[in-house]
Amino acid sequence: MSDNFFKIIRAGINTTFQDKGRNNLYHIGIPFSGAMDNRNYLLANKLVGNKLDLPVIEFAYQGPLLKFYGDKINIVITGDVVFKLKQKDKEIDGNCYETYQLANEDEINILSTNKSVYGYLAISGRFDLKLQWGSCSINTKANIGSNDGKKLENEQKIKILEVSENINKKKINYLNSKIENIRIMKGTNFDYFSEEGKKVFLEKEYTVSKLSDRMGMRLEGPKIENIVNTNIKSEGLLKGVIQVPADGNPIIMLSDHGTIGGYPKIAVVASVDYDRLVQISPGSKIKFKEIELPDAETLFKLYEMETQNLLSQI
Repeated sequence: MSDNFFKIIRAGINTTFQDKGRNNLYHIGIPFSGAMDNRNYLLANKLVGNKLDLPVIEFAYQGPLLKFYGDKINIVITGDVVFKLKQKDKEIDGNCYETYQLANEDEINILSTNKSVYGYLAISGRFDLKLQWGSCSINTKANIGSNDGKKLENEQKIKILEVSENINKKKINYLNSKIENIRIMKGTNFDYFSEEGKKVFLEKEYTVSKLSDRMGMRLEGPKIENIVNTNIKSEGLLKGVIQVPADGNPIIMLSDHGTIGGYPKIAVVASVDYDRLVQISPGSKIKFKEIELPDAETLFKLYEMETQNLLSQI
């Protein structure tokens, strides 16, 4: 069979193509985007024998129901995800971080993430996608990326190219660790806030809002008092920066964030905690813990080493 593709029976809530993201485009207003949870993105590609920078399907909460047409292909799902596979006349429960072989008309039903947000589906092949600004990553707010910058939709066909003949089964034992204390460093406008406001930020608990998305994580909790100005001249933003608007509730900038912002920046999330931060689901409680820059750099290097060690085991 010459053509290989998935037909989308159910698209899911927020299903997009994501890869490593876009570098060096902040100066023209284009954010990084890319997979929210980079470690799970890398593990997905590695498990099916792909180059580590190939696009995958990222889904949030409920994922897609896909029907495969074509030759045999390997798939894997990473994250903390509940899914089923329908193969011929049988249906089986799938395990994350374990590859499965699909044949013609087999189905993958990604039911939900489990007390987390994002999961990833990779295939032993390449999705037929067009690059935009050096990446296939979709930013739905800006309509940038493959698929015309839009979420995947019901009845859509996803063409697959260069299906790998390597069909060896692979599996790793990996447990996604949860996190409640998010490590941060002081932001450039930390002194805009009262001593009581700083204390509230560093000691009190916040709830992740249902209004969070790929652009930002909104938090609800005790108000952080600003004693200088709740609006500042717009400045550049980075992933992980925590802004505090006039209502006193923090917003953490995530992968599709705007490239400039005019709210005071109280802190920035340490990169070591970013992958786990984005997996915190709405309604969950979090707290912040201050660390210094040298410690943040060391912790991130150790996290990167741990990621490389996991990849080397596959």
